[in-house]
Amino acid sequence: MHNYLTLLGTREHHYDNMVKMYTNCSVVLENLEVTYTLEHQDLAFLQTIQEVGGYVLIAMNEAADVPLLNLKLIRGQNLYENQFALLVMSNYNRNQSTLNYTSGLRQLRLSSLTEILKGGAKITHNPLLCNIETIQWGDILDSNSSVLLKADSAFTPKCTWTKDKASCSITRLQCAEQCSRRCRGPKPSDCCNEHCAAGCTGPRAIDCLACRDLNDNGTCKDACPHLTLYNSKTHQEVHNPNAKYTYGATCVKACPHNYVVAGGSCVRTCSAGMHEVEEGGVQRCKDCDGPCPKVCDGVGVGSLINTIAVNASNIDSFRNCTKIIGDVSLIATSFSGDPHYKIPPMDPAKLENFRAVKEITGFLLIQFWPENLTSLSVFENLQIIRGRTTRYSVVVVWARHLLWLGLRSLKEVSAGRVMIKNNSQLCFIRAAQWTGLFRTRDQTPNLIHNAPPDVCGELPNRTCDPECTDQGCWGPGPAMCVSCRHVDRRGRCVALCHLEPREVELNSSCVQCHPECLLKTRTPTCRGPGPDQCSQCAHFKDGPHCVPRCPHGVLGDGDALIWKYPDGSGRCRTCHQNCTQGGSASSAMAVVVVGGLLVTVVVALVVFVLLRRRRIGRKRTLRRLLQERELVEPLTPSGEAPNQALLRILKETELKKIRVLGSGAFGTVFKGLWIPEGESVRIPVAIKVLREATSPKANKEILDEAYVMASVDHPHVCRLLGICLTSSVQLVTQLMPYGCLLDYIRHHRDHVGAQWLLNWCVQIAKGMNYLEQHHLVHRDLAARNVLVKTPNHVKITDFGLAKLLEADEEEYHAEGGKVPIKWMALESILQWTYTHQSDVWSFGVTLWELMTFGSKPYDGIPACQMASVLERGDRLPQPPICTIEVYMIMVKCWMIDASSRPKFRELIVEFSKMARDPSRYLVLQYQGVLVPRCSDVLVPRCSGTKMFWYHGVLVPRCFGTTVF
Repeated sequence: MHNYLTLLGTREHHYDNMVKMYTNCSVVLENLEVTYTLEHQDLAFLQTIQEVGGYVLIAMNEAADVPLLNLKLIRGQNLYENQFALLVMSNYNRNQSTLNYTSGLRQLRLSSLTEILKGGAKITHNPLLCNIETIQWGDILDSNSSVLLKADSAFTPKCTWTKDKASCSITRLQCAEQCSRRCRGPKPSDCCNEHCAAGCTGPRAIDCLACRDLNDNGTCKDACPHLTLYNSKTHQEVHNPNAKYTYGATCVKACPHNYVVAGGSCVRTCSAGMHEVEEGGVQRCKDCDGPCPKVCDGVGVGSLINTIAVNASNIDSFRNCTKIIGDVSLIATSFSGDPHYKIPPMDPAKLENFRAVKEITGFLLIQFWPENLTSLSVFENLQIIRGRTTRYSVVVVWARHLLWLGLRSLKEVSAGRVMIKNNSQLCFIRAAQWTGLFRTRDQTPNLIHNAPPDVCGELPNRTCDPECTDQGCWGPGPAMCVSCRHVDRRGRCVALCHLEPREVELNSSCVQCHPECLLKTRTPTCRGPGPDQCSQCAHFKDGPHCVPRCPHGVLGDGDALIWKYPDGSGRCRTCHQNCTQGGSASSAMAVVVVGGLLVTVVVALVVFVLLRRRRIGRKRTLRRLLQERELVEPLTPSGEAPNQALLRILKETELKKIRVLGSGAFGTVFKGLWIPEGESVRIPVAIKVLREATSPKANKEILDEAYVMASVDHPHVCRLLGICLTSSVQLVTQLMPYGCLLDYIRHHRDHVGAQWLLNWCVQIAKGMNYLEQHHLVHRDLAARNVLVKTPNHVKITDFGLAKLLEADEEEYHAEGGKVPIKWMALESILQWTYTHQSDVWSFGVTLWELMTFGSKPYDGIPACQMASVLERGDRLPQPPICTIEVYMIMVKCWMIDASSRPKFRELIVEFSKMARDPSRYLVLQYQGVLVPRCSDVLVPRCSGTKMFWYHGVLVPRCFGTTVF
């Protein structure tokens, strides 16, 4: 139920709906809404409710007491305003003359409520309600939710929900430290089972007061028994005799008949690409064979989840829909508009969009109908109303201009009751026409205060056609009958089947004879609709079938062609086998066909072999060009091995520039192809072209960058492919398919799991450890300078600031320039000193970027103040997903004393251990991992890349799949 603050009819009628919906109910699958009650109305029917799946809304009431005495658990699967699981607001009645509060909510008896699994609480504008501020909300709510209270009256500090001590609620604040959640006493042995919610009476899963996940016949579990089991003897999956389906928070042997079975769950709607199929009386979700019938979201589902009725803003979404998942509600504001939400009035002609609808999974509510429409004929093709949402599946009330319903195709109302009420001119209403549509015994029609039958009998065209049975009809005329008294002809009830065109009566229906049947005048033309049921053929007869001509050259058994001719009586006879269009022709045709197939297969095999050899040759050439030469490292007097990295000098004719990826202070970056001379391969590369007017110092820095990149050879460090020494120096590097890690984690934050985050940490640490072993200081390590080759393989790049230390050097002193201040260690900011340990500081900031899914470090703090901020001890805060173990590693990386920071080899060990048990160290709400598909083509495509300044540093921004 999700009416929010909408009043359905009068307040008495609104109260009657609540009584019918919640009486004898212990578990509310969705939302509990108690609204618009009067002071004298009894709410004792709420005492049986123990659990609510969605939110609890108590608003606009004048009743003094809302006795939810047995409500133990609110799951919060649906939240009011996407925030609150419990909302108590505006429960009072005020005298407009004296401005005194005459009635309203005084006691909110929720003494059994001990847990709200998700969502916060909001209690405001209840001037007569006391004791709310005494509740231990931190004990009831989860740690991520908040409570909003507004005290309108004095409160009693010695109790909780009400004045008496019997209404005090239990708490978990006295549990032992060993208890993960709730307990029944202060001892460690009093801890509740991990599957319990709201408390327990013992340590077992059967002792829970409520279940956190699922209730399987009194036992709390995290999953229902699976549909299949693995048979270790046959090595196959077999049916589980104890299998159960998930229905809300309960395990059931069979889904309710008005729900759909999807795998091991009872659902209201099938997922995308699937449709409902009935198998053995059970509705199941099956994959569509081709395009699915058009299925649209109804009120309260999908794109219309926060909508209470059909209106001008959403009516066009129902055009050509054959099935509506959800509800169809038409109320007064649907046609008059809603000025508050700036929704204009709806044109009644737009109701024609419902003409193609055949099924509604929720309910059909008509609370207002246009004056110029006398029936619900726009729903004339509606066949099934499932009634999966409320106690009522069909409600037509206060439609004063409605003369008849016109639901002539309706065959089933799967669940829920029917209410046709207060429609002063509505005729053609009988209980018999509804009882035949119901599936269960508890379904009943409530047909009151409509047009009296005697009044309808005196008006023209207000009674059923004589051809209708006593079950009634949906409107005037023979096409509106619920069932026919005699026979049915394509939806119309008639007394007899017509002879012109020829028809036959079959199962109380008039069926047309096949066109190949010879028309008769005094005898039946046919016995049924098929060509084999004719009394006499109009043209020829081939076996039992009437045909327009005898078979000529039709392929038969054994791939032989069949030729027939008509005899004098019109029967088809087989030609002799020696006829020219008989056996000999078929043999020659068979030889031609078989020979053609053999030639086609041979040609296809030859083409396949040639293409495969060509592809293998290209791969070998590519591998030879990309691999480094392995040389024996001779000993040198200095003890250091010579740098034998291979630097390729490329010709300008071997490079082809496709388009610009971005530009910076020293040059432009192009996406391009490297076509080695004399080879047939095309290698995708990124080409950095130095500007001709660049200073000699900039030229030297570019060549230094080439020297550094050509010296590395590691799986997690980006390497240089070659250099072109034209008038403008050109550096050629690898092209990464998925761009920089910063943009990747921002775009996929809801799908990145803990395993991927820790794997990336390990890989970045391995790459930096390699640089440390080769005396390389990066100086600009950040998430923007880590490229994603595949979702499970990242590489460190951007060596524009990197410097190579000599064997006996331990630090490097820079001369200035553009530097990433917020990623730098304190000694680098103050003294311009860079070491491997200053890279460790930057590694800690990069970790923080990953764990916050791309947040900006020290956001809002100017770069000029960073030194003073770090000197007084300020550091980046602990990310919400990190445990204390991960955050302590970050803190160690940010120690003032560089020697106290961990080495990269130590970081590799730490994160490798964490990656083996990711859920212990990172806590994410969504653990799904998005792995984009990447084809094996050599040149990945990209929709666009731009360069932008990020905290004073030129950084590539990827808008496609490729970035330099």
